[in-house]
Amino acid sequence: MRRAAHQLVDEPKVLDDPIALKILGPRAIQRLEGGEGMGHDRLSRGLRAFMAARSRFAEDELARAVGRGVEQYVVLGAGLDTFAYRNPHPPNSLRVFEVDYPATQEWKRRQLEATGIEIPASLTFAPVDFERQTLARGLGDAGFDREKPSFFSWLGVSMYLSDEAVEATLRFAGSLPRGGGIVFDYMVPRESLGFVERMALEMLASGGGRRAVSHVLRAEGSGRAVEAERLQLGRRYGFR
Repeated sequence: MRRAAHQLVDEPKVLDDPIALKILGPRAIQRLEGGEGMGHDRLSRGLRAFMAARSRFAEDELARAVGRGVEQYVVLGAGLDTFAYRNPHPPNSLRVFEVDYPATQEWKRRQLEATGIEIPASLTFAPVDFERQTLARGLGDAGFDREKPSFFSWLGVSMYLSDEAVEATLRFAGSLPRGGGIVFDYMVPRESLGFVERMALEMLASGGGRRAVSHVLRAEGSGRAVEAERLQLGRRYGFR
């Protein structure tokens, strides 16, 4: 909802995503146009900016990976992510895998059908119930090629998982051939945040995060790692 609201009210528009509105359907669009999610207070603007900037950052990094020859893109916890339906890369150059809980994925597919959004041939749905199967098994069943460098986006998910689940996902991504990459976000300790940020944190879950991330990066010695904080993203994308 906030990514869709970003398309209507924020300047600069960091993520140009017309599908973000369409996929919600007419009732949700009416709620947006009626003012829901359109707040101009600091917290509302900050949450919209964060969600738009993290997606833009992931897609910018993906573009660099495609330039290096990456041909597979995995969206973990895809939800209503819309990249596959506005993929700017040449046909047949990038295969996209959307990974999500089976029931969530079925709901999205019904939403796509109801709103008239075509499913491109380059997209493969990979339903994964993490309590019954591994990410490797779920992607393998969907035709994912572990011999190819691949890029992952993992946004708005790690903070809901245990440290063990975070570690397992990062280790899987790190086990693939060099040349790919992963963009993800995670929770920082509450005591390190300012008042407004703590308010935003209360709207999210606590759980897996920086401890697991740091452990895996140290253990794996994982090449180039870039940590982009909110102020850096703000400067990059022109937020005031």
